[in-house]
Amino acid sequence: MLTRLSIRNIVLIEALDLDFARGLGVLTGETGAGKSILLDALGLVLGDRAETSLVRAGEERASVTASFEFAALPRNLSAALDAAEIAIEPGEPLMIRRQVRADGGSKAFVNDQPASVALLRELAPALVELHGQHDDRGLVNPRGHRMLLDRYAGTDVAGLERAYADWARAEAQLSEAQGAVEQAKADQDLLIAHLAELSALEPVAGEEARLAGARSDMQKGEKLSGDLSDLRHVWEGSDSPLAALRVAARKLDRIAEQHPLLAEALAALDRAVIEASEAEDKLAKASEALVHDPMALERAETRLFELRAAARKHRCEVDDLPELMRTMRARLDAIEGGEAQLDALEAAAKEARSAYVAAAEKAQAARVAGAARLDEAVAAELAPLKLDAARFRTAVTPLPEERWAASGMDAVEFLISTNPGADFAPLNKIASGGELSRFILALKVALAEKGGAATIIFDEIDRGVGGAVASAIGERLARLASQEGQLLAVTHSPQVAARGGQHYLIAKASSGTVTKTSVVLLDHAGRQEEIARMLSGAEVTPEARAQADRLLEGV
Repeated sequence: MLTRLSIRNIVLIEALDLDFARGLGVLTGETGAGKSILLDALGLVLGDRAETSLVRAGEERASVTASFEFAALPRNLSAALDAAEIAIEPGEPLMIRRQVRADGGSKAFVNDQPASVALLRELAPALVELHGQHDDRGLVNPRGHRMLLDRYAGTDVAGLERAYADWARAEAQLSEAQGAVEQAKADQDLLIAHLAELSALEPVAGEEARLAGARSDMQKGEKLSGDLSDLRHVWEGSDSPLAALRVAARKLDRIAEQHPLLAEALAALDRAVIEASEAEDKLAKASEALVHDPMALERAETRLFELRAAARKHRCEVDDLPELMRTMRARLDAIEGGEAQLDALEAAAKEARSAYVAAAEKAQAARVAGAARLDEAVAAELAPLKLDAARFRTAVTPLPEERWAASGMDAVEFLISTNPGADFAPLNKIASGGELSRFILALKVALAEKGGAATIIFDEIDRGVGGAVASAIGERLARLASQEGQLLAVTHSPQVAARGGQHYLIAKASSGTVTKTSVVLLDHAGRQEEIARMLSGAEVTPEARAQADRLLEGV
């Protein structure tokens, strides 16, 4: 519920801090005192458009802060705050602050964390429900009528939503399978031809890299073979370097004993012969290793060409060809086994539809029964509110199958007829401002909904009525406040004002060229005087004070 509202520099309000409690709070004051300013200020924290005209003349900025407290944070509020990554601890109040600059622009904060105006609008329905003279939200909006009726009738909405989700999932699976089989059938001949080509090719993952490496090696071998051939001519024959070294070594061996240096020269020559022999041996082995088969090179190049051509044809990588073959086989298998699979999926979809229809018919029966009870409950509230000629009806209308949804097979709308013999029509199409507010009150009392907004505000619901009707309105507002937790009423009726647990007086005063609006929480004596003023006008008479006492004592 709303526990505190702080306003700074909004129109005629310079600084104002209001504390609110549970139950019925009433706001009274003379016409033009500034009651609408309070609602405009509250509208800012609920995401209304930030008009620069709201900023008090001569000030750079204005701000409004509203604090809400909950025994347990409602699920929809918690989900919205989690999505916005705004943390709130259990038991911690929810504080919304809005700043407006005189030169344009605004900022919003939720628990001192920057927030978007869109988030404020998302939070608003769970925080404050406002019913005014020309309100087009809340109970007037047909989009919420089915939800309200379901809550009143105890409809198994969760079961209905599950049944619809199961049916939608079964239909999606069937549609996907049908599309796959139909596409496969259309492509069957082409699939068979492509699969035959790839099967003849027999691609293997990694084959392209292996063939490319082998081809590269063979191409290098082809080039080096010529160079090795020239080397063989140098190393082979009687005049090769190795032969010459061996001849020199034999000759030196015969004379090496004659001088130490000759022996050393022989040893070095022997080492040269050994090294040269090893070189000759390695050259021979290299020649053997680099011997290439021209046919093998041609086969590798041909295979690479075929693999890459197939990959280009199917717009994929060479290594993807084996997986493409498996996919083609699976699609062909789907054609052969698809009919049996479709039969099973069709049976499942039919069964899921039947389950949904059963759940929707059960919901429809609950709605029709609930609608009859609601119509009777609202009818009982109309006469005391001076709407005795009016009729109320909750229309539960079956929808065509193409409009069936998770909410069921029905459309729900609240309709009224304000005159005998007149046709029923939507609330906002037929009711005048005062009638509309009283209809909403009758509905709210009949519904006595739980889990709605934390705070309900009625703005001048008693306009144009008095006496017994005003008393009936006050009694129902008090009853509704006790059921809902907190209700605020802007009123001109002393009968309604007397029902308030808290009474706020809104007044406007001028000092020179400066005009200010103030709001005061009245004590018992102050309430007596204000209600007497509402009864008698500008001059409060003893008779008016006595009548005010009787009203206050009567509640």
